[in-house]
Parts: sequence; structure tokens; C-alpha cells
Amino acid sequence: MSAIDRIVDRVRRYRSDEESTSDAPLATDGGHRTGGLDLGPEFVQALPFWLPAGLLVALFVYGAIGWNFLVSLTDWSGLQASYWPLDFGMYTRFFERVFAQSGDHALSWLPAPLADLFGRLLTGPIEYWSFRNTIVLLIVFTVLTLIVGLLLAILIDQQIRFENTFRTIYLLPMSLSFVVTAVFWQWMYNPRYGIINSALETVGLDFFAVDWIGAAQFKLLAVIIALTWQFSGYGMVVYLAGLRAIPNDQFEAARVDGAGTIKMYLRVIIPQLRAATLSAAVVLMVFALKAFDFLYVIFGSRPGPGADILSVMMYRTAFDTSQFAYGAAIATILFVLALGVIMPYLYIQYQRGDL
Repeated sequence: MSAIDRIVDRVRRYRSDEESTSDAPLATDGGHRTGGLDLGPEFVQALPFWLPAGLLVALFVYGAIGWNFLVSLTDWSGLQASYWPLDFGMYTRFFERVFAQSGDHALSWLPAPLADLFGRLLTGPIEYWSFRNTIVLLIVFTVLTLIVGLLLAILIDQQIRFENTFRTIYLLPMSLSFVVTAVFWQWMYNPRYGIINSALETVGLDFFAVDWIGAAQFKLLAVIIALTWQFSGYGMVVYLAGLRAIPNDQFEAARVDGAGTIKMYLRVIIPQLRAATLSAAVVLMVFALKAFDFLYVIFGSRPGPGADILSVMMYRTAFDTSQFAYGAAIATILFVLALGVIMPYLYIQYQRGDL
């Protein structure tokens, strides 16, 4: 059994165990859930082993989060620390700029929607574009990666020849770091000798050969394509495990009922992959929020309105311009976004009794 087979098998067994335990009644005591924290002798004996690590995590993780939030309530700007006033002025400043309207611009010859769009691109606050690009990256990257991963999983599930080879090829990009992926795609996107533009010119599609990482309107698209390439293998593994956990009887019953391949997957198979979709979507959205390394390698700390996201803006604000309070506020907003991604999933898992 190859390494990919072992991964798929573990995910499939986890999904089967999850489904079998989700329907089991929870142990209760007078209507209350039991099985919580046990403070018996075993807990006391284990205390010396986990307490030091727990204290370090509390200090360097949760303590750092609390310190960051405290700094965001001040007006600390420059090398001289300032811990006053304690208010939400930095957050007000950020969201005022996010929702600010750009002023007049010399683009009246364009249709109104395009004039407003390019006017924002030229004169709008960078906060607007950073927030907007983060949300677009979060949604479009996740949806596109799930779709590509599902299609790859369906292809692999057809018992094709060299299945293990293809699965390894599809999953290999995920093992690369953001830095390696960025360097690779920086070469792919090069407008002069990059393989993408060269291939387009070879087949006569010269009008599609653009400056992918230089033109503002293509930067975010280039980022989404590269990240989808890197993480679609993860979606494939999750979906493949889900597909192979579905009994073959359901496929055969759908065919007997006269359902075509597309209808069978849309009506019978894909609805049973909701749990796999949810768990994969959460992981992919977390990856999207952690894409700082990728953007920094390609664009540096100033990617411009076309590709700026909150994590890059936070770094630039805090460490390039020494506006530590404003940078801390942006980091807190990014942290809240991450919680908004993770907490609904944890709540659903808790309701199902998996936590």
C-alpha cells in the first residue's frame, strides 16, 4: 500500500467512525452531557507532563494575542511605545477607510460601473482593497479548489491505470512551502520567458499573454490560480476518501434507475459528501488566510491594490512604517476572520457530539 493509499484509507476510516458515532446517543446524567474534564488521580499524575507546555502555550500564544489586542487600543506609532488612549480609534479608522468612497476621477468616458471600479483602483483607500481582496481570495480560492479537487477525485475513482502515480502527482504540490510555490509561479508568470505566455503565443492566443504579476487587474487572479494548483490535491484526497466510503450498491441502484453519470453524481453522490466538503473548506480557508509568504515572495510588502491582502498590509503597516497600533488592529481583524471561519465548523462538530 502506497503512502497515498494509507492517507486515503485513514481519512475514509475516520469518516466512517465519525458517521457511526454521530448517531449514537450521548451519555447523560440527569439530562446533562457527561464525559467532560476528569479531575481524578490520573489528571493529577499527568499534571507535571502537560502543565509546562500548557503554560508556554498560554504565554506565547494566548498572551501574544492579548498583548496584540491591547496594543491595537492605543495610538502607538514610531519606536517610542505608547499605551494610551485605550479606545477603538484604530478600528474606526480602518473601517472608515474600507467603506470610504473614492473621489472624482478622470474616467468619465467609461461606463459608470467601470469608471467607479478603476477609480477605486487608482484613488481608493488601500484598506478597501486589502479587505476586499482578502474576502475574494477566501471565497474564490476555496470554491475553485473544492471543485477541482472533486473533479480529480471523481477521475481517480474510476479505477484508471497508473492511479497511484496520478494521485502522487496531484498531491505533490501540497508538500511544497509557500515560498517554493511562489518562486515556481513567478517563473511561470514571467511575461517574457514564462511558460504560460509562451504556450499561449504558441497556440495563437497572443491576446491572452498578459503581465500576470505586473498588471493590477490580473494579480489576484494569478494568486488564486497558483494556490488552487497547490492545494487541489488536498481536496482530491478528502473527496476520494468520501467517495470510496459510499457503498457500491448506491452507484448500481442509480444506474438501474436510469440515472446518467452527471445526474447520479449531482443527485446521489455529491449530497453525501457534505461533511467532507465542510471539513475541506475550513482547512482551505485557513490556508488562504495564511498566504502571506506567497504574496510577499512575489510582490514584496507593497503588492498594490490589485493583490494587497490584510496580512501583507499588517506587516507593512507595523514593520515598514512603524504604525504598531494600526498594524495590531489589522492583525486583530484578521484573527476575528479566522475565528469566523473555524468557529461554525467547531460548533457543528460539537452539536454532532464529535467534540
